[in-house]
Amino acid sequence: MTSNCSTDKKNENLDLKTHWELVYLNKPNEQLGWYETDLTPTLKLLEKTQLPKSASILNIGAGNTTFIDELLKLKYHQIIATDISETALTKLNRRLNSKDVTYITDDLTKPTKLINLSPIDLWIDRAVLHFFTTNKQQNTYFELLKSKVKKQGFVILAQFNLQGAEKCSGLPVKRYDAKLLKEKLGSDFKLIDSFDYNYIMPSGNKRPYIYTLFKRVN
Repeated sequence: MTSNCSTDKKNENLDLKTHWELVYLNKPNEQLGWYETDLTPTLKLLEKTQLPKSASILNIGAGNTTFIDELLKLKYHQIIATDISETALTKLNRRLNSKDVTYITDDLTKPTKLINLSPIDLWIDRAVLHFFTTNKQQNTYFELLKSKVKKQGFVILAQFNLQGAEKCSGLPVKRYDAKLLKEKLGSDFKLIDSFDYNYIMPSGNKRPYIYTLFKRVN
């Protein structure tokens, strides 16, 4: 969800929706700070879930991700892409042109559409949660997650780790480790795997992430 990880003063006072609409309007996909050419970390965790191809998968903050391309190649066919930016999802829809993907524009800090979503098998969030810095934002996010992930379902969270940048795209971030994420999810979720990963941005800068896989056990 970030265009770069430098401080951008002119964006600090924008509301989140306006901020991300401008990011996706003004930046080519390949220049976005989170743009991945190597999806191995997330695919490694996806493989551990052993979910069937009929699993319902919600990609949080999908933007114009190429991860959904990989899900389609793997024959998953109940994919939901959500983002606060309608511009991003429009670009993604045009590129994928797939009947197996549903698009939902919504704000995770004030959800109005996602609250009506049927329960899902997998919640995937790479680099969204860490932008929610207030308790209210975080509580709303995790309440939505807990209300939507099925029992025996999975959660993949990949966020800036404790050594990561304190600001990204002009916005402050909340950094995590596996313990902090486990505390937010609570006792209904079991940690299956976690690892640190140094993501190299298109600019060449390094961004330390924590990747985690949780399973809902209650």
